[in-house]
Amino acid sequence: MSARGVTMMIAMMCAIAMAGCEREARRLVTATPPAQTIDGPRQGDLRPGQPGPGLPATAGGQFNDRNALEVSNGKRLFRWYNCNGCHAGGGGSYGPALMDDQWLYGSEPDNLYATIMEGRPNGMPSFRGRIPEAQVWQLVAYVRSLSGQVAKDVATSRGDAIQGGPAEAQRDRQFPQRAEKGT
Repeated sequence: MSARGVTMMIAMMCAIAMAGCEREARRLVTATPPAQTIDGPRQGDLRPGQPGPGLPATAGGQFNDRNALEVSNGKRLFRWYNCNGCHAGGGGSYGPALMDDQWLYGSEPDNLYATIMEGRPNGMPSFRGRIPEAQVWQLVAYVRSLSGQVAKDVATSRGDAIQGGPAEAQRDRQFPQRAEKGT
């Protein structure tokens, strides 16, 4: 068989293969997702802090500051829920600093959880019913990392902001004390 015959045969085989291919068939039928409600109006399927495909969900909304994924998710939620707007990356602005050793309501996980869920007078709103409990515990783990309260190998190792303080894993541990109100 000549080179021209081989080329023609290859071209015919490609044409037959392409004719059987449904590559260009675009099926524009979309399924309507089931209605979802979480104590309110319908929300999108994608919510901040929800685990991606194949990732385990937080175990029943329990505090875990020994899991790097939980702390990292807390960091992402801190940004998504705009905690930076008041706490300025942990350095304080309208809200108190989270990197120092002066904490008005205590630095224990239960105190931080209560602060996020119930709010505090003079500024901190209540997020009860707005943030799922598992995500609140992730935020608590991250907030504790801001003052060095988690193990260095668990804390996030770099910041995503253009400017900011050192990464959580590079911060010295603080020993937060309850600050006297009015100081």
